[in-house]
Amino acid sequence: MGDKPLNYKKMKNLFLRQSYLDSWEDYENSLRKPSFIKWDYLILTASNEEQARTYREQIDYRLAQGLLPAGTHYAVLPDPDGKRVGSGGATFNVLRYIAEQEPSADPAGLFKGRRILVIHSGGDSKRVPQYSACGKLFSPVPRQLPNGYASTLFDEFVIGMSGVPSRIPEGMLVLSGDVLLLFNPLQIDFNYHGAAAISMKEHVQTGKEHGVFLNDGNDYVGQFLHKQSEERLRELGAVNSQDNVDLDTGAVIMDTDLLQSLFGLISTDGRTDEQKFSEFVNEEARISFYGDFLYPLARSATLEQYYREAAEGTINERLLGCRAKIWEALSPFSMKLICLSPAEFIHFGTTTELRRLVTADVEDYEFLDWKKQVSTTAPENSAYAAHNSYVGKRARIACGAYLEDSYVLDESVVGKGSVISNVKLRNVTVPENVVLHGLKLLDGRYVVRIYGVEDNPKGTLEKDACFLGTTLSAFLSDNGLTPEALWKDGEHYLWFAALYPAADTMEEAIRSALLVKKMAEHSASPEEIEAWKNKERMSLYSSFNGADVLAISKWQHELESRILASKFVWAIEAGTYYKEALQVFGAHGISQDIYEMLLEDAGKAGFSLKIRIYYALAQYMKENRITFGQTGYDALEAMCFGTIQRTIYDNAAAKLPSSQDYRIAKDEVTVELPVRVNWGGGWTDTPPHCNECGGVVLNAALKLNGIYPIQIQVKKLKELHVEFASTDIGAAGSVETVEEIQDCHNPYDSFALHKAALIACGIIPLSGGNLQEICSRLGGGISLSTRVVGIPQGSGLGTSSILSGACVKGLFEFLGREASEEEIYDIVLNMEQIMSTGGGWQDQVGGLTPGIKFISTMSGIDQKIRVEKVEIPEATRQELQERFALVYTGQRRLARNLLRDVVGGYLGGRPESIDALEKMQSLAVLMKFALERGNMEAFTDLLNQHWELSKQLDAGSTNTCIEQIFMACEDMIDARFIAGAGGGGFLQMILKKGITKEMLKARLHEIFQESGVDVWDSTFV
Repeated sequence: MGDKPLNYKKMKNLFLRQSYLDSWEDYENSLRKPSFIKWDYLILTASNEEQARTYREQIDYRLAQGLLPAGTHYAVLPDPDGKRVGSGGATFNVLRYIAEQEPSADPAGLFKGRRILVIHSGGDSKRVPQYSACGKLFSPVPRQLPNGYASTLFDEFVIGMSGVPSRIPEGMLVLSGDVLLLFNPLQIDFNYHGAAAISMKEHVQTGKEHGVFLNDGNDYVGQFLHKQSEERLRELGAVNSQDNVDLDTGAVIMDTDLLQSLFGLISTDGRTDEQKFSEFVNEEARISFYGDFLYPLARSATLEQYYREAAEGTINERLLGCRAKIWEALSPFSMKLICLSPAEFIHFGTTTELRRLVTADVEDYEFLDWKKQVSTTAPENSAYAAHNSYVGKRARIACGAYLEDSYVLDESVVGKGSVISNVKLRNVTVPENVVLHGLKLLDGRYVVRIYGVEDNPKGTLEKDACFLGTTLSAFLSDNGLTPEALWKDGEHYLWFAALYPAADTMEEAIRSALLVKKMAEHSASPEEIEAWKNKERMSLYSSFNGADVLAISKWQHELESRILASKFVWAIEAGTYYKEALQVFGAHGISQDIYEMLLEDAGKAGFSLKIRIYYALAQYMKENRITFGQTGYDALEAMCFGTIQRTIYDNAAAKLPSSQDYRIAKDEVTVELPVRVNWGGGWTDTPPHCNECGGVVLNAALKLNGIYPIQIQVKKLKELHVEFASTDIGAAGSVETVEEIQDCHNPYDSFALHKAALIACGIIPLSGGNLQEICSRLGGGISLSTRVVGIPQGSGLGTSSILSGACVKGLFEFLGREASEEEIYDIVLNMEQIMSTGGGWQDQVGGLTPGIKFISTMSGIDQKIRVEKVEIPEATRQELQERFALVYTGQRRLARNLLRDVVGGYLGGRPESIDALEKMQSLAVLMKFALERGNMEAFTDLLNQHWELSKQLDAGSTNTCIEQIFMACEDMIDARFIAGAGGGGFLQMILKKGITKEMLKARLHEIFQESGVDVWDSTFV
């Protein structure tokens, strides 16, 4: 950027940053606003049809993503007939194309009212060979755009030039495809006759390496000075007092009269004349836009000097004949000099320049948000640069290296300063300061090219060009080769040297390329050299000409998707909230490709990561109202919760007891159990939280109205079948086959619990078997009857799980089998999974074990439940009994999808959910401590804290009715809580000292009258 004072650089950078932001706003307006002035045509030139195909694919991709203005006409024009016709010949081809698109236009004013942007991008990119096939125009720029896409030169052109159409009434802007211009479009005001060259003030050290305009003193171009020495530039007066020159940026504006005059050279009566066209557009003349079109526009130009100007090809009679006619057509016009300042000129000229730009110089462009790592899994602030590259966690990349469009996997090592492009490295070591670039060929094979970063492909054998740390001549002699081994005919350029074996796989092609490096180091064995000689080999030139260019863009898009998918998965794995993790996709969103990759990732992931990928995908689909194929969010959500249920179920199924030794020991067994109220840690016992973090719960057993409300009865039958009854809902029936019992996963089946109990206890197998044979072996049939006395459904008192515990306890007693409480806990937990309820373990423990319990488990799919009875001072126990009130809300807990909502918040990494669950465990421990110390004041305070956490975890824990009940008795209570999940059912209160349950009952009756809100009689067991 030149040796300018710091304050100048700072001001310039601020100006250019604001200019970029202005251009971005113009770009977004061009996408959104139909009335915004846009280019009528945007035309790219290409060297051949293959290169044109990849350009078109890139444009089509952007159009499909909504990244280009829809009202513009886009075209990509390869040089006709695959012949290199020069940038001037390509410009004539553009004029012909526009004429074909405007058949009804006035021949004399064919280009009137048209705003045309032409980007010359048809070069071979000899100095940066990795861009030969895909075109330097679509080479990466080290910036992620505000819309989340990784930028390329083309994208920068489109954005930077979005404001230009409003600055020119009509005409053509021509740009060079390897030069990035940073400027403010407001500096352009083209209302001149002829042409205008867009120039920038740059230091003479930069100018001498490029073209320079000599101002004639009236802001017109007097002369073109191409690659002149500093002394010569000063001598001609091209250097100002700040040591700056007017740099030729390659950007030129032509008015419609000049375009019409040029078109006249290839047309007759206003229509393209193919004979005239072929006179100017051919491989022999190879007319240059910059040399042949612009020189006649300089005010000091002479025809004699014009004939001697350097040519894009060679000076020959055909070219001179064209120049004579071009001079006649263009010399009446002149070229205005539009000097932009502050402005910036960035040339993507050589591999060395590219590497320096993206590694060292990138910091100079931080004001444009350039950075070393763009669209990559590479860690931020790495000492190397990476663009659209997947870097594995074990790969080692040395400082100063540059990765683009590549995978670097497993134990791969990339040496210092090397450039890796379009390859997949797996356990490969790449030496320092080399370029390793892969191509897929049209025949399906691969070739990987290797050369030194500073090697010049235009270098020749005769001039002892450098190659991979040695020279071409040394490479030949060291390996016993003759020039004919590398060049069949023609000049001995490195560009044409047949060095690189074609291979059936990328891996083999990489090995062959690294062998070339060994040969350059004179370390290859005679056998390796002989094998190399016998392979079909390609040059830098022939490999790019034989490349499958569509495969390049496909590879890039797939890699981009893979990177985004992996960054998302890694973020989820690190515990990031899924909404924040989804931000890695930016404006892309999740495409079909990414969706399929994420499903594949989930399929290979462990339990915890798998369910989180499914959940996040389901939420994304739900929130954006999209489907992938025929799959909707509900299917993904089912996969998530199905995986949880299936994993735990499989673990449970593996532990089910066997019925082979069972015999009926009692004719009849009755079991009665209490319900439970939960105080601390509720929800932490629910899968998958308990499986991943362990669970901690404090709860207590209760009798209601003086009875145990959970009741079951098991009887022996003479008939060899099974009878079920659920007396509280009036359901009864019998089954004659094991298949009817094994069908126990339907939550609407009145006997799902009964069936699951028989399976969990091992009486009925999970699959197979004959019911009559089983009953015969047992000594009779079985009648299993259940009832819940006086408690409405949705109570929040754990009735269904406790009922499961009662069934297991009763069946084991019926069979004369002694089982510990811990074994019954496990079997009931298995039973829950057989029924697919997905609930936790605290309910059954709360009812099966009397008293106040502190229940805990460690992490693991196989939950080992540890129960510790809390020893409370007698006075505290009595006080708790007196002050504890159980209040019915008069409403059932609504059948919301509560479990999925709460578990989903945990799975998705919702910060409020994670925070609540962590604190709930701590509160359970503190509650136990407070009760053991007889500190009721601390206990009530902790209960209130837990109520706030419950609402933080699930806003549905409360509702207007619940809040109204609490408000109605606020002056009478010290603590409030819910039973179970809340949203209805029962509430828990700790009364203030001196307040009786009768007083509370009277208050509630006064306010809520006959609505069902009431204090229930409850006794701690």
